[in-house]
Amino acid sequence: MALGYVTFITAAIVCIGIGVTCTLCVSPSAFRRTAADLKNRIRTVAPYVGVTVLVLLFKRFTHEPRLELSYALDWDITEEIYAVEGLFVAHLQTIVPDALIGFFSAMYMFGFPYLLVTALVLYFLLPTQRHFKELLIAYALNAAAGSLFYTLFIAYGPRNHLSAVSGLMYEFYPQTQELTAEVSANTNVFPSLHTSLVVIVALFAWRSRRVYPRWFSISSVVATLVVISTMYLGIHWLVDVLAGVVLGIWCVLTAERLVARAEGEADRVSTPDDGEESIASDISD
Repeated sequence: MALGYVTFITAAIVCIGIGVTCTLCVSPSAFRRTAADLKNRIRTVAPYVGVTVLVLLFKRFTHEPRLELSYALDWDITEEIYAVEGLFVAHLQTIVPDALIGFFSAMYMFGFPYLLVTALVLYFLLPTQRHFKELLIAYALNAAAGSLFYTLFIAYGPRNHLSAVSGLMYEFYPQTQELTAEVSANTNVFPSLHTSLVVIVALFAWRSRRVYPRWFSISSVVATLVVISTMYLGIHWLVDVLAGVVLGIWCVLTAERLVARAEGEADRVSTPDDGEESIASDISD
């Protein structure tokens, strides 16, 4: 019952967020163009949607076998992570006021899916689908890499390893634990896929900042808050977050190259889309 309720609330909030963002960022003519060209756009992106769906389904249906393999390998790196950063998360929880527990819980639960889905909607509304294709492949790469890391390494988050750190979201909003348990295990923390995915969205927002300047501002703020929430809520270590940033950048750069090859442009790192520079050149600036 709690799982269905949390899922419904999450979906409703994400839909509202998409509506508000489209109102702020998208011109009415973009919707008319998309409607007129809908069949062609669907046909163009279908292979990329198919690949991404297959990767996500594989990740979902191999969750239990991969978890068993992970326990069998027993490569627990929790102590190594703690040795690197110590009580950073504990100090962060003491600095941030308790009054913000609800706010950061909302960022973690709702801000995260809002960013992922809204980005897809916005880029599907563009005249070309290059951003959309690259974003899908970046998501797929992130899921594949995350599955590999979570299988190879066991790592417990600060809330499970340190008595000085509290699982604030689960104490404040216990219903959320049922939903997160459906998609992840408490040993799946290195790297932070929440971080890597919002970094992916933020990088694409940077690339499309001339087309969607408001989206760049919105996504930057929400992505930053999501990253902070992963640590403040005791779910991830700072090391997990830093690894997630690296993974997110790798996914974006690799997605550019893969899509370029698929589109018959193997000699180019990426193709400027809608007058934008490549993400690769933006990152190196």
